[in-house]
Amino acid sequence: MTARVAIPSKGRLREKVIDLLSHAGYNLAGFGRANASVVTEDIEFIEMRPRDAAAWLAAGRLDAAFISTDTALESHIEDWPSTPLGFSRSDLVVACRNDAPYTGIADLAGATVATHLPHWTNRWFAGQGIDVEVVAMGGALEGICARGMADAIVDLRETGGSLARNALRVLVDVQPCEAELTVAPEAAPEITGMTLRIDAARTAADTQYLMLHIAPDMVADLGQVFPGLAAPTLLPLAGRDDLVAVHIVVKKERLWSKLADLRALGASGIVALPTDAILD
Repeated sequence: MTARVAIPSKGRLREKVIDLLSHAGYNLAGFGRANASVVTEDIEFIEMRPRDAAAWLAAGRLDAAFISTDTALESHIEDWPSTPLGFSRSDLVVACRNDAPYTGIADLAGATVATHLPHWTNRWFAGQGIDVEVVAMGGALEGICARGMADAIVDLRETGGSLARNALRVLVDVQPCEAELTVAPEAAPEITGMTLRIDAARTAADTQYLMLHIAPDMVADLGQVFPGLAAPTLLPLAGRDDLVAVHIVVKKERLWSKLADLRALGASGIVALPTDAILD
């Protein structure tokens, strides 16, 4: 039976997920305006809204879904196996007006709280022993709070700019959120392989494969250029005893700033290549 995996149907999250899957070797060229799903390597990838995906995942009709932490919280599947993806990061916060008298979360007893996450918000406040009235909304929350219709909001904060523009302040930081691959506890075997490939692609995206020639007695000094370097691969060069070839994987963000240091060690023949997959 073909495994089913939901991917976001639109937006930046969709673009990043498709890019990640493509980097992991999945052919998703079949997606188009007339095709909301594509089957590749015994996995059917289905486009749908993340909240719908989380609901169908919880209902047992999907094997996995690319969603976000807050979406998993709302569908009460936050404890299911998941892989953080490192993008679309934000913070789930409780916010109120700058001039509100609240100094802590306990002060919201009896307050009206607007949110896109009504189920989780009810559970969270109940867990805090605080009775509030939760109003579910689909649109922007900040203006509702700024105009006094809601005493507080539970919302995602990315930069904090929208809160500042509406004269709101954070009352409590609840939880960091990001994009994630959430997997059903009884997922099809194909999902294990997909998760492995995604982990390998994510790790490789931040690295480059570096090759260079250097004198054998200078190899140990490479650890000063790239801290944490343990055991580089050394290869002999035909007809040369004064040089060896060194192959290492380095963080992409560090490579350019260290080229001068490599030159100072006498390194030559420096070549940096992209890495497609890294498995520890």
